[in-house]
Amino acid sequence: MKRLHVLKVPLLVTCYEELGRFCLDWARAGQCRAVEFVNTQIVTMQRHEPAFASVMQAYDAQVPDGMPLVWCLNRAGADLHDRVYGPTFMRRFLETAPPGTSHYLLGGSPECGARLQRYFLRLNPQLRFVGAFHGRCRPDGVLEGSAEQDLIAEINRLSPDFIWVGFGTPKQQAWTHKHKAQVRRGVILSVGFAFDVNAGTKSDAPGWMQRIGLTWLYRMVSEPRRLVPRYFKWNLLFLFYLLRDGWRRCAYGKLPGNLVEPKP
Repeated sequence: MKRLHVLKVPLLVTCYEELGRFCLDWARAGQCRAVEFVNTQIVTMQRHEPAFASVMQAYDAQVPDGMPLVWCLNRAGADLHDRVYGPTFMRRFLETAPPGTSHYLLGGSPECGARLQRYFLRLNPQLRFVGAFHGRCRPDGVLEGSAEQDLIAEINRLSPDFIWVGFGTPKQQAWTHKHKAQVRRGVILSVGFAFDVNAGTKSDAPGWMQRIGLTWLYRMVSEPRRLVPRYFKWNLLFLFYLLRDGWRRCAYGKLPGNLVEPKP
C-alpha cells in the first residue's frame, strides 16, 4: 500500500476499485480493520487537536474523500484521477459486493436504515443485512442506554463482514476508537453522510461541483445553520496550516520520519 501525507496525516493512495479489493481481503482475514473517509476537516482536526489525532490511530486506513486532498497528494506524486468519496464508495461497493457478504448498519434514523436496505437490496439482492442500530451516540463514542453494553455482543454474535458507521464526525471516530478492539472481526467503515445520501434523505452536490472541490459549498448552503460555522472554522484552518507547513516544505509528501505508517 502506498501512503503519502497531507498536514502530517497519512492517507492511502488508492481508488474505488482497489479499496474495494482491500476491504474484501480484510473481511476474509478474520480480524477487525477500520477505514475512514477523510475530508479537509478531518485532516485539519488531526493537525490542530492532538486528542483527535490520537483517536484516529484506531484506523488502519484513511482515504482521501475530498478533492483538495487529492490535489495535494498529486502535487506529491500520487497521480490520482479522483477522490474516494464515502457515499459513492458505499454505493459502488454494495452494488458489486460478492453474494452473501453480510453487513451491519450503525447510525442514522430507523427510516434512513430501512431506506438504505431497500435501496441496496434492489441494486444487489444477494446482500445480507444482518442487523442495525439506530440509537444515539454521544460525542465521546458512548451509546445511550443499554446499547453500550449490548451492541458489541450483538455484532460479535452476528459477525458481519462489514460494519457501516454513520454517526457523523466526531462521533463515529470516537465510537471506532472506543470499541474497535472489542470487535472480533469485520471491516468498520466510517461513512457518515453516505447514509443520508444513499437513503435519499439528503441531497448531494451535483457532479460538476464535486469535480471542482465544491461539495462543501453545496452542503453548507443546504444546511447553513449547522455547517456554516463548521466549514468556516475548519476550511480556514486547513488553508492556514497548508500555507504554514508549505513554507516549511512539509505540507504534503512522503511520510516524515516521525510518522509511523499504519500496517496494511
